[in-house]
Amino acid sequence: MQFSIYRYQPESHDEPYMQSFELADDRINDDTMLLGALEMLREQDPTLTFRSSCKEGVCGSDGMNVNGQNVLSCITQVKSLPAPVVIRPMPGLPVIRDLVIDMDLFYRHYESVDPYLQPTQPNQTIDLDHELLQSPQERERLDGSYECILCGCCATSCPSFWWNPDQFHGPAALLAARRFVIDSRDITTRDRLEKLDDVYKTFRCRNIQNCTASCPKGLNPSQAINELKSLMLKKQVD
Repeated sequence: MQFSIYRYQPESHDEPYMQSFELADDRINDDTMLLGALEMLREQDPTLTFRSSCKEGVCGSDGMNVNGQNVLSCITQVKSLPAPVVIRPMPGLPVIRDLVIDMDLFYRHYESVDPYLQPTQPNQTIDLDHELLQSPQERERLDGSYECILCGCCATSCPSFWWNPDQFHGPAALLAARRFVIDSRDITTRDRLEKLDDVYKTFRCRNIQNCTASCPKGLNPSQAINELKSLMLKKQVD
């Protein structure tokens, strides 16, 4: 099977280039994932660089662009891909080396939405003797928001993030923001919405839905962003 892989090694190459590889068909079976194929290809060229960790679609570290679609290589079957398989780093963020990108900006946007529960005012003591209870219906509302593994597949497939990387929070961060905005235990909903109510931070989303199409966990960041926008508009009316 033919592979064409993006290569960039800053210490030896000024410009990136595509390198062709070939993997014998008898080494590929129905259970061979793309990450496994890359590990076999690295036997041919030990300098081939990519990220991986859990190999189970949980850590989110092995996101890459395959035949124009952002995927996790550890849960992508090689036999499901048409040859030649063209593998590039996920777009929109700086490339460090080969298929490894610099995720710092992505994480900074995520951090900026305060992705943690705020059940009390600042400097107020939390009552550790009582649980913060939710009804089953309140808990169910969070489904589809907390399962994100921060792989970056959504943000790096988003044209609005490509065009405004320093200003638009991106789908993963806004999905997390929505998760805490709607949490019945959080008391900072209005403050969160005011912080997000910005022409770039949230409203730069154009509802293209590349984020939803590329999410390996089947989440819907586009819908979450639309819900945030609706809540902001409702807040302005109220």
